[in-house]
Amino acid sequence: MLSLGSGDVPNAKYLLIGSIEAYSGKSATVLGLSAQLKDSKLDIAYGKPLGNWVNDSDESLIDADVQFVNQILQLPENRLLPSLLTLNEATIQKRLRGEDSNDYQNSAATQYLQSKGDLVLLEGPGTLEEGSLFGLSLLEVAEVVDAKVLLVVRYKSIFFVEALLSAQQRLGDRLIGVLINDIAPEQMQTVNTEVRSFLEQQGVPVLGTLPKNNLLRCVSVAELVQQLGAEVLCRPDRLDLMVESLAIGAMNVNAALKYFRRRQNMAVVTGGDRVEIQLAALESSTQCLILTGQLPPPQFILSKAEELEIPILSVDLDTLSTVEIIDRTFGQVRLHEPIKVQCIRELMRKHFDIHRLLSQLELKPAVALP
Repeated sequence: MLSLGSGDVPNAKYLLIGSIEAYSGKSATVLGLSAQLKDSKLDIAYGKPLGNWVNDSDESLIDADVQFVNQILQLPENRLLPSLLTLNEATIQKRLRGEDSNDYQNSAATQYLQSKGDLVLLEGPGTLEEGSLFGLSLLEVAEVVDAKVLLVVRYKSIFFVEALLSAQQRLGDRLIGVLINDIAPEQMQTVNTEVRSFLEQQGVPVLGTLPKNNLLRCVSVAELVQQLGAEVLCRPDRLDLMVESLAIGAMNVNAALKYFRRRQNMAVVTGGDRVEIQLAALESSTQCLILTGQLPPPQFILSKAEELEIPILSVDLDTLSTVEIIDRTFGQVRLHEPIKVQCIRELMRKHFDIHRLLSQLELKPAVALP
């Protein structure tokens, strides 16, 4: 196992943001945390060793999430670290066939251990196991760069405590804390009393407890267009609208009206031939109308949507396939909208103990934080 040798200690400290389950909020944590660190005038760098969403239009190995963080933080070029590998089916198959024998741990040491500044934030893989085939699992990367680990866990039920204790056993002293994310209002008191107290007694510092926030679980209409490969029939200037929920217009119009009126900021999926459902959707809290079957809506529907500033999308898919893609998009929400960035920054400032984290990392901010 590669590690730091004598005389090779870098100027920077290393913090690896990990999780025990994919889509737990690592990128959101990085964005919220890095904003506070930047406010403190600490010199930070950021990278994501194991990429999974590289921009096809960019020949560099900079993961798209890394690029977005850099757009927000405006980091100097030498503070933005390249991804070592894009993890997908093709790269896994190459490894299994023996076509890729690269020593990625050595690459990590070469790429990351020369980092300067005060703190290097590294976004880890989705689980503790992900990346193991390439020597880039969470613990392996942590050992290569001598990083401390902050785990982000999404609160689904109290059973997560067992998985967290198992992770503690595997990570040992490298684990310096946990951020519990997406806590429903009715569970917040339990988490902040019983769960927090128990974990602290077990030697797991709870550095933050973030409440569930609907905005962070939204997807933009633009994201739906991309994921569905949809054609925008009207209001392409309103693709920034945020969708909170999905509704399927497959019932009669009276039932649809009652159904739609109980929902807010929805995307409605219905057939291109269901004009009465389309009209009912436009008269409700709809952020976009998604038509299946490649049947164009009548002109009066387009005119009404233009007037109400509601985008209409057309997809070359059946309703079931469309719904499956949208459901998957909701489950893999990214934070590539400025309104979400501001939201997570406010949540982190209010609910995350940045002072305790800096103390754990033995860092002193140049500017005192509130």
